[in-house]
Amino acid sequence: MAYQASQRVPAVAHDSHETRGALLGVVAVLLGVAVGVLALVAVWMGDSAHNASRDAQAAAAQARAAHSSMAGMPGMSGSAAGVETPSFANTAPANADALAAAHRAYPAELAPAAPGAVVAVHLGITHNVIQIAPGIKYDAWTFDGTAPGPVIHARVGQTVRVTLTNRAPMAHSVDFHAARIAPNVAFRDVDPGKSFTFSFVATTPGVFMYHCGTKPVLAHIANGMYGAIVVDPPAGTLPHADRQYVLVASEWYLGSDGLKQPAALDMSKAHEMAPDWVTWNGYAAQYVKHPLAALPGDTVRFWVVDAGPSLNTDFHIVGTLLNRAWLNADMTQYQRNVQTALVPAGGGGVFDVKIDQPGLYPVVSHSFASVDEGQVGLLNVGGVAGTMSH
Repeated sequence: MAYQASQRVPAVAHDSHETRGALLGVVAVLLGVAVGVLALVAVWMGDSAHNASRDAQAAAAQARAAHSSMAGMPGMSGSAAGVETPSFANTAPANADALAAAHRAYPAELAPAAPGAVVAVHLGITHNVIQIAPGIKYDAWTFDGTAPGPVIHARVGQTVRVTLTNRAPMAHSVDFHAARIAPNVAFRDVDPGKSFTFSFVATTPGVFMYHCGTKPVLAHIANGMYGAIVVDPPAGTLPHADRQYVLVASEWYLGSDGLKQPAALDMSKAHEMAPDWVTWNGYAAQYVKHPLAALPGDTVRFWVVDAGPSLNTDFHIVGTLLNRAWLNADMTQYQRNVQTALVPAGGGGVFDVKIDQPGLYPVVSHSFASVDEGQVGLLNVGGVAGTMSH
């Protein structure tokens, strides 16, 4: 028994050594394979990271090139990609109050509609320097030299014949929201030095925006190429109004303060929808120094367009309600006693107020960031003395 036992012990020890050796060999092989796989993964990840970095650099270069190309257009500027642009809101020279008083306000009163079957509209396109706030100069793109362009007044059934004459150094066009017409035919680009005429029938009453439709439309509208067309419904359809005013809301995005040199459009701010100024009829707070007028008991009708290019207007008159509100300029029906009415970017609305008590009534967008940036005016009922801010 002892002999047999002594013979078995070495046999067991021998098998154990062989097994451990085999296991170690297998482990070594597996470790080698794992190291190889990890090496391949590392190479793949490095290559992917390199490709991603290369793609990111190419995209950034493309964005910079596009930004630089756009900034090189006449009347364009902008900050470098990724750099926050400063705000120039409420920038003003020392004599801002005197400049505001001397400013000739954009004529807001609606002129009578043209007689006859055809309304002939001649729009001259120019690039010129305008003022958008006291002492703030801007290198604008305009219809007839102003921003907004002239108010067009027609009646349902009239033909509106539009002639564009482009005196600017680049192509422009015009898009009428009141028209039902093929845009590729009527709203096409007009090259510098050229003229183009098209016509449409005013079929739908209301107040509508017109604007340049040349790409990028954001830039062309933000630079001042917009206006309003009022289309009256058939006579006797609307309640009587004693006074009628047209207000066009718009935003200004400045690449500089505009004090010493005219500012140009900052496309970075325009894309961020962060304006420096927001205005009624192109000039900050002009109807505070030069209020719109009414007599006690007058029905005053406001034809309001929001030219944007991006922000909505929340139309509100402080101290009263909107007796009638034709929302979205739908002249077939109105709401009564509305406190604040939405006018979307690119849209319109028609609003009646009747105020019996003399006083100063601020006309604002109830988005008060816009008020702080200039979208405020006054309706002076009864010719009262003084002024107010809001």
